[in-house]
Amino acid sequence: MAKSSNKPLILVTNDDGITARGIHELVKVASQFGEVVVVAPDSPQSGMGHAVSIAKPLRLTAVDIFKSLGVKAYQCSGTPVDCVKMANDVVLRRMPDLCLSGINHGSNEAINVIYSGTMSAAMEAAIEGIPSAGFSYLDFNFDADMKLAGNVAEAVIQKMLQQKLPKHFLLNVNIPKVSEKDFKGLKICRQADARWAENFVHRKDPRGEDYYWMTGKFEVRNKSIQTDSNALSQGYASIVPITFDLTHEKNLQWLKENF
Repeated sequence: MAKSSNKPLILVTNDDGITARGIHELVKVASQFGEVVVVAPDSPQSGMGHAVSIAKPLRLTAVDIFKSLGVKAYQCSGTPVDCVKMANDVVLRRMPDLCLSGINHGSNEAINVIYSGTMSAAMEAAIEGIPSAGFSYLDFNFDADMKLAGNVAEAVIQKMLQQKLPKHFLLNVNIPKVSEKDFKGLKICRQADARWAENFVHRKDPRGEDYYWMTGKFEVRNKSIQTDSNALSQGYASIVPITFDLTHEKNLQWLKENF
């Protein structure tokens, strides 16, 4: 159980699994600001979106992986969203002041936010009233250098703790894969209009059975300079405020006028 403290209580989670390099960087940075508790998946859960486990029991095990930082940690057998729910219902004795998810290996810009386990974990916390942020670094390598991503996370966490945040506050933060010299700074953006154009490659396994392997490419349809995709291509870290209210306001008005 997390001990009560006058310091901010910060819940850290991810979708790459508790052993991923990204979460270690985020825990190290977050530890500068308060009491950190980690509840993260025991294995990679990328692309799980907002999935929850309803047909199997969940396992929650204390681990000493962050012992050198004085941080209590638990690995969970479920999804990223399960981790946040378990943290709030089982592990923590009070509502966290922040929930931080990541640092994800790979982009969660534009439409990727819909599929992302990283962002769904942060969104679950925001639904429960915890100010949250998800961090993603545009480098898929397991041994990626997370220094720049950690610096961005540090700047965002500091800003979040300096002021009273709006209800259900949630940020999607993406960091470009550039050198520190070429990094332009932070940019507040909107989500780009983009999609995945998938192809399914048909193959045969060694037993002659059919299987399909999903491939495809990421297509950005809106080239506006105000979007996260554009900011990242220019060497900025993008910060997009997102919400779980999926009401389409323009279509809502259209329905009222035409249905």
